[in-house]
Amino acid sequence: MRESPVSETVPCYHGGAFFEAIGDGFDDLERRHSIINADVLDAWFSPAPGVLEALHGSLDWLARTSPPTNCEGLIRAISRTRGIPVECVLPGAGSSDLVFRAFRHWLTPASRVLLLDPTYGEYVHVCQHVVGCHVERLPLERTAHYRLDMAQLHARLQFGGYDLVVIVNPNNPTGQHVPREALEKALRNVPLATKVWLDEAYLEYVGADQSLEQFATQTANVVVCKSLSKVYALSGMRAAYLCGAADVIEPLRRWTPPWVIGLPAQVAAVKALEAPAYYQSRYDETRDLRRQFVAGLRRLRPGWDLLESKANFVLCHLPKSGPTAAMLIEQCRERGLYLRDVEGMGTRMGGHTLRIAVKDGATQERMLALMANGQRKLAGK
Repeated sequence: MRESPVSETVPCYHGGAFFEAIGDGFDDLERRHSIINADVLDAWFSPAPGVLEALHGSLDWLARTSPPTNCEGLIRAISRTRGIPVECVLPGAGSSDLVFRAFRHWLTPASRVLLLDPTYGEYVHVCQHVVGCHVERLPLERTAHYRLDMAQLHARLQFGGYDLVVIVNPNNPTGQHVPREALEKALRNVPLATKVWLDEAYLEYVGADQSLEQFATQTANVVVCKSLSKVYALSGMRAAYLCGAADVIEPLRRWTPPWVIGLPAQVAAVKALEAPAYYQSRYDETRDLRRQFVAGLRRLRPGWDLLESKANFVLCHLPKSGPTAAMLIEQCRERGLYLRDVEGMGTRMGGHTLRIAVKDGATQERMLALMANGQRKLAGK
């Protein structure tokens, strides 16, 4: 029997099944070299050299020293980099920390929330299973490549009477992006009673100039959630921040515990923010690697319907006449390759849809070979 302090009925799943192979007791981390964790969207590249130098050079001190109580230095670094006032920045131990903290403060069981369908599963989980409020969905159609219909969004925003609207941009798992000008235009006339939460976890893969952070600081009801995990190669550090008007941020600051982000993570995040040129080159490489991977998948599986995203992943629709996503995932896991079945990320994905993270070129070649072997075994060849 598996020993775990986590309830088996927890409804929100985030991937990370690759730890079944590595071991979540961390007794042999060398096992990581034999697996490919394409079921989560961690960066394929390393943190900036300045990040690694700071961590390696002071690791003993960083590990045993209490961090700045309120992340003051990190907040100043975010303010300088993003051009937003310090009073408009709220730090968090990853975006999930901010979601749980803000939603539980803003929402009650009587609240109405609008979510994209499909989208990142944490939002449905917190709204329905933590707060217990009423969730409505804005459907994104496969025939339209899951693009957000701006006319439909405008109508819902104006007349829906929602307490909160959540927009992930670029969206996950579809990777589709709404340009800044179009989204800003749609949000300018949102009723003040409706808060809008913009999740920009993958935005830098599109372009930092697409962020609505500065816009959010000038509104009374729009906030932007920025993860420092996926685009800065700091997923293990758990650092993020919320950006909005000071009047919106201040009440949440009261509910922020001291030392919310550990010292190694604070140092790593500050050093990452100081290296925009390094990361921009990695984003450029990611676009090339994504195109190469899509081309390889199309050669390997011409029957697959591939949606090339704007982020660091690819959405794959498998033929309904063939094996399900779960069947292919199981075959690949036996070979050390972990992929993500995204059926649970909405009501419309079905059981034949995969999300696969972009990796470096050599790893992607391994992934294609492993997937080909898995497909052949399922076909009985």
